[in-house]
Amino acid sequence: MGEIHWADVVAKRLLEKSKEHRIATGISPSGHIHMGNLREMLTADAVRRALIDADGEAELIFIADTFDPLRKRYPFLPQEYENYVGMPLSEIPDPEGCHKNYSDHFLTPFLESLEILGIDVILEKADEMYKQGRYNEAIRISFEKRDQIIQIIRGVTGREVEDDWYPYLAICKKCGRMNTTKVVGYDDNWIHYKCDCGYEGKASYNGGGKLTWRVDWAARWWILGITCEPFGKDHAAAGGSYDTGKRFAKEIFRIEPPFPVVYEWINLKGVGAMKSSKGIVIPVRDMVDVLPPEIVRYIIIKVKPERHIEFDPGIGLLDLIDEFERASKLKDRAVELSTVKEVEYSDVSFRHLVIVGQIANWDVERVLEILARTSYKIDEIARRDVERRIVYAKRWLERFAPERIKFKVVDDVSSLKNEFNEKEMEFLINYAKRLNSEMTPEQIHTLVYDVANEITIKPSKAFQAIYKAILGKTFGPRAGYFIKSLGIDWVKERFKSLYEAN
Repeated sequence: MGEIHWADVVAKRLLEKSKEHRIATGISPSGHIHMGNLREMLTADAVRRALIDADGEAELIFIADTFDPLRKRYPFLPQEYENYVGMPLSEIPDPEGCHKNYSDHFLTPFLESLEILGIDVILEKADEMYKQGRYNEAIRISFEKRDQIIQIIRGVTGREVEDDWYPYLAICKKCGRMNTTKVVGYDDNWIHYKCDCGYEGKASYNGGGKLTWRVDWAARWWILGITCEPFGKDHAAAGGSYDTGKRFAKEIFRIEPPFPVVYEWINLKGVGAMKSSKGIVIPVRDMVDVLPPEIVRYIIIKVKPERHIEFDPGIGLLDLIDEFERASKLKDRAVELSTVKEVEYSDVSFRHLVIVGQIANWDVERVLEILARTSYKIDEIARRDVERRIVYAKRWLERFAPERIKFKVVDDVSSLKNEFNEKEMEFLINYAKRLNSEMTPEQIHTLVYDVANEITIKPSKAFQAIYKAILGKTFGPRAGYFIKSLGIDWVKERFKSLYEAN
């Protein structure tokens, strides 16, 4: 029996505390929500599934931090967005004018992706929670226990906090910013503030501002009854948000802090950790268009949260899909937690679909015909599988594949004139004569060496001649399967036409 999956380990720990759980995730839609952000969602969803599989009850709460201020004008934003720095994301216009505000512009495609990935969430938008008054009691408690909060922050972080500081960011009614205001007092109905722009005013408890991050995090645990939350390693650092959050939970809001599941970053291979602010991203919406949902889930769920993921969307991704395809035959737990709906995989690998799809110019019937010719069993399962995954294979090739595995069969033989020396043409004609339709791909491949030795040409030059004759370049897929896929008669005719043209 293999090692128990990390999600089942977390579920077991949680069930020792209670049968019912609310798992929280929180993402600020300040830019494209990317694969790095998705790790939090999929970590939470794997725990949710594991709890349910173990006869527990669990739901996943996604808090979209739509009331966070825009921290700076990111590289992908127009110059005019300098004017919106410090304003809540929900109160800023959509940079492309297609949604009602900035936060919805980046949140909507992510929510669509969650549905495709089978992640069932209860959505809570922070701006709506504040405007609906759901934070009011937490704000009042935070003000009443302000001195205690200050002492906790000083003690845990070592940071100095002014005695007259309040854990609240009021929105200035004049300039619209919340990062330039300072609360100066409060009463039962209003929160009084001064702004750097010179304005002095009062903010409503109902959406007139928000609690500062560290206090807000603990407050939402209390408001929403959160029992477990995954979060990045930055929050878990000594003196970080979770250290203060634990104290706030116990001493300010009188609750037990949620069970933590700390995760490492996803690095984009050769680039670094994914960050929206620096434009180092692969948006989640792009990935669910390019890959089957079970593969997107597997990328993250197979790896323990405390290990970083080096994500290579190119050739490395093909290796990972190979791994998934092997694991899917073994009742692997990571595959089980990654599956969105029941799908049956055929023996045709994704890697092979990438090759055959290019040969067939992505025509499904031609793909199936080629597969049948190369000894694949084409039954209803294979047909459904190929029809579903060939779409993803094409999108992956176009979006992420390195140029060295892309190819296109040259239609016009005359364009290849004068590309071959006498020895190469001699090889192609002799090779064509020896080819027959009964040969297996391995026999076709071996024949290259046999004929090359007979006419004394280097095997590497012989293979190059084959690829030049078909693709117009000196490399391509493994020759035996490639020629069998194209059809022996077609290849023989191609080599004959080339000889006549030369």
